[in-house]
Amino acid sequence: MLVVVAVLITLPVFWLAGETLLREWMTAEYSHGPAIVVLAIYLFLRAVHTLPSRGREEDPVWPGAVVLVFGLMLGVLGTAARVGDIAAYGLIFWIGGMVLLLAGGWRGRHLLIPVALLVFMLPLPQVLYWKLTIWLQLVSSQIGVWVIAQAGVPVYLEGNVIDLGVYQLQVAEACSGLRYLIPVMSLGIVLALLYNGPSAHRWLLVLAAGPITVLLNAIRIGIVGIAVDRFGIAQAEGLIHLFEGWVIFASCIGLLLVVAWLLFMTIPRADRPAHMLMIETAGLGSAAARFAELPDSRRLLGVIAAGVIASALAVAVQSKPLGQIARQPFVLFPVDLGDWQGVRRGLEPGIAGVLGADDTLDITYRAAQAAAPVNLFVAWYRDQADGSAIHSPEVCLPVNGWEVASLDHHSLSFPDSAYGTFAVNRAVIQNGLQRQLVYYWFEQRGRRMTNDVAAKLVVIYDGIIRGRTDGALVRYVTDIAEGETEAEADARLTGLVSESIALLPPFVPF
Repeated sequence: MLVVVAVLITLPVFWLAGETLLREWMTAEYSHGPAIVVLAIYLFLRAVHTLPSRGREEDPVWPGAVVLVFGLMLGVLGTAARVGDIAAYGLIFWIGGMVLLLAGGWRGRHLLIPVALLVFMLPLPQVLYWKLTIWLQLVSSQIGVWVIAQAGVPVYLEGNVIDLGVYQLQVAEACSGLRYLIPVMSLGIVLALLYNGPSAHRWLLVLAAGPITVLLNAIRIGIVGIAVDRFGIAQAEGLIHLFEGWVIFASCIGLLLVVAWLLFMTIPRADRPAHMLMIETAGLGSAAARFAELPDSRRLLGVIAAGVIASALAVAVQSKPLGQIARQPFVLFPVDLGDWQGVRRGLEPGIAGVLGADDTLDITYRAAQAAAPVNLFVAWYRDQADGSAIHSPEVCLPVNGWEVASLDHHSLSFPDSAYGTFAVNRAVIQNGLQRQLVYYWFEQRGRRMTNDVAAKLVVIYDGIIRGRTDGALVRYVTDIAEGETEAEADARLTGLVSESIALLPPFVPF
């Protein structure tokens, strides 16, 4: 009964974590989340069934207490910052702490592997998500093009765009393989835990899951490209695209089982167990009853007391509303700036969907004396803690066929404005013979930052202290014209920045 009370009393701490998990489990990348929970429960009960017998008095209390309190702290921190991912990680630590307290520090450590498996039900941090997605897109594109070429189809790869001559295929975010990689890797770990063989074989199964997924996903892209060349662009869309995806997912699992069987066959016949997988259901019901043989109630009373304190803090910080943000929409941003005349553009629906920004500015400015136009792009987010997040141009540029030739920090100074002197990211990018100069930074509530990870950490801090999680990506781009030096392109970019930056605060508030 006290366990139920301990769980219920912490609901305010992990309510945001639950909302985040339910939202993410509705997406294709994390739809496997509920299955991970079921598998973790099965592995947990199986571990409890084989739990070593040991006197409670010999099991230290402090490991469980430390882990549990740390989980509660993460839950409160995530709630205060309105970052559900942090609260969700706190939930896993809280569960681990409960297990250590109830089973004891020495015995409980045997039960932590199923708890750790719950990590795979959580969404990846946005920074890691984008970098991993982009990398998988590039790798899948390269292998897919090789597969297409082996079929005798003329093909050319530019970034993540597969050029078949008449048709072009873009290896989009949905084709990156990430939606297969996470569940297949988690199932690979489950398979390793169930594998009835040497530990070295188990590690090989875990390590094989990633390469198998990337390889088969790339083969899927290659098959789609061949189908497009033979039968037309319609074959890359609709049902066949979805069907190929499910076929590849099932193939990944099947190939993992084949690898497990091959490893199992390498075990000498005399030493080979009767079954490759240790799948047991007997005794699982009694395992729950065995775990209910709890330590004395004083431990649980301490858990409840800690839960009451944490829940009170969570309710207090959650009741604090987000700060009101008074700003003007980008549609009011001037199109003409001094000698610069601009043309406003709108984002393509697919790009806008990936960005997930609440408001965007995209204007290309031209001046009679300028050797090339300058594009000003700003993506503004009202709440960067609700799953939306700025991802760095450094991540997505290679996907569009551009290569980063150089990337460093560059100082800009506008002493007569509220911005003063600050650093920006300065990149020279190239696509074939075309070169461009890029300035960009992350505008974070009065801070100009060059690192996307640091910008995310500042979001957490300001969410707690200031009740604000808004922010923007600001980017200026110009072509480096033929025969022009980088210094001349720098002067052109700086000129437009000086004309426009003083106008940004009403649209991107400090």
